[in-house]
Order: sequence, then structure tokens, then C-alpha cells
Amino acid sequence: MRRVEKRPPIARRPARPGGALRRRIDIATFPGEARAVLEDDFHNFRVSVRHRDGVVTAVTSEAPRHPNALCPAAGQRLSELVGMRLDASSVAAHQRTDARLQCTHQIDLAGLAIAALANGLAARTYEVEMPDRVDGAATARLWRDGALLLSWDMRDGAIVSPEPFSGRELGSGFTGWASTALPADLAEAALVLRRAVFISSGRTIDLDTPGMRTGPIGGCWAWQPERADAAVRMVGSTWDFTDLREALTRGDQAWLRAKDHASPPGDMN
Repeated sequence: MRRVEKRPPIARRPARPGGALRRRIDIATFPGEARAVLEDDFHNFRVSVRHRDGVVTAVTSEAPRHPNALCPAAGQRLSELVGMRLDASSVAAHQRTDARLQCTHQIDLAGLAIAALANGLAARTYEVEMPDRVDGAATARLWRDGALLLSWDMRDGAIVSPEPFSGRELGSGFTGWASTALPADLAEAALVLRRAVFISSGRTIDLDTPGMRTGPIGGCWAWQPERADAAVRMVGSTWDFTDLREALTRGDQAWLRAKDHASPPGDMN
């Protein structure tokens, strides 16, 4: 098993009011493999997807920083993606398996990696900023490969503007709407931003309070009723990147572009 390097915390929560959740996703592809990393206030995950002849042959993950003790084990569930064909839609991975029996963030990351392979992308980066809400309002922004792509004026869980997002709530139904109403690359970005908006509310909570649950029962593999009691909080795992945008995924870059990636024989397109 690969040794996961440790690094000191950037800054511990609780952060001062008026900050922002920041999330970064980096993807790099090679012949036969895609590697993807994610980091935000609460998570740091790495996912590798290997394929041959356009079919997924292996999916592995690492969890350098995670909110509860079961998150690393949840990554083993990604093996259910083995056998699926590469798909240009990042939601195809969710259709292959029951996302409630996966780690939400690791299955998202695997889906993005698979889509990058299918779309022939050498690299992709998403950066998200979701400021702490003031009177229920904030503007969520997403940059793709360094360029601002989405800016949503939000109020109470709904997008106020701009079109075609105006009036859309981010709950049930958003994924289906985005996947059918938007171009595939825009839908992918919108779903990345949606996920970050969802988790940003965690910044208002002291997640290290004894007995605090960090996820809804049934919401993911770790929080299924039969495992919830073992989902022990990883105290001190929440960091604040409000003023440290450039620090996100810094500790993952060597892994992301390591030279020991797969090079299987045969057609790897």
C-alpha cells in the first residue's frame, strides 16, 4: 500500500466569520489512467482510475484527510465501477452504482476522472469559492482551468441568478435537470459547484463537538444505519482555506503527476 504523506494543518476551524469555503479538484490523465485529487475545508481525497480498451479495470483511492474514521474504507466501494465503459458524463459513475453506498466525494471524483479520460483531456482543474452566507445570501463562484465559468447569486438554497439557473433549487432534481438541459461540460461544472455549496454550511458548525454527527443517516456508505456508530469523528480534520487558495491540493501534486502511472498494453483511448 502506498504511504500517504502527512502534512501539518493549514489552519484549524472554527474560522472567523466572513470567510469562505474553498474547494479545488485537479485531474491529470496518462495512457491508461486518470488521477484526480480533491481538497476543501473538510476533505482531501485521491482517486486513480485505470482502463483498457475504454473499459475501467481498476479504481483505487487514498484519504489523506477525512471527516470520519470510515471514509478510507468507503473508497474500496469504488471497485463497483470496474467494468463500466468510459463515459463523457461525470454522472455516469453514479448510474453504475448506488451513490448512497459510496463516499459521496470519492464517487464524484471518480466520475470526473472517467469523464476526463472519455473526453481526451490531459488535465482539468476546478476551483470553487463559496463565501459564508449573510442573511442567507452569498455568491458562489467556480473557475475551470483558471477562467471564471460560473457565478451564482444564492439565497436560502436557491439560485437567484443568472439564467439558465435562476430559480433552481439545488436539492433533488437538479442533477437530472443539469444533465439534460445543459451542455455536458457546463453540466459537469454546475454539479461541481452544487456539491461545494452543499457542504459549505459545515463551516458554521463546530464539527469537533463531542457526539457531533458529520453526515445524514443514510446519506453515504459511512452513514448507513448499520455503520453509523462506527463513523467516529476525526477531530481536527477541518481546516480553513479562506485566505489560502493557493495551498489547496499542494500536497497532492507529486502523487497526481507521479511517473508510476499505468501503461497497459493494447488500445488505451
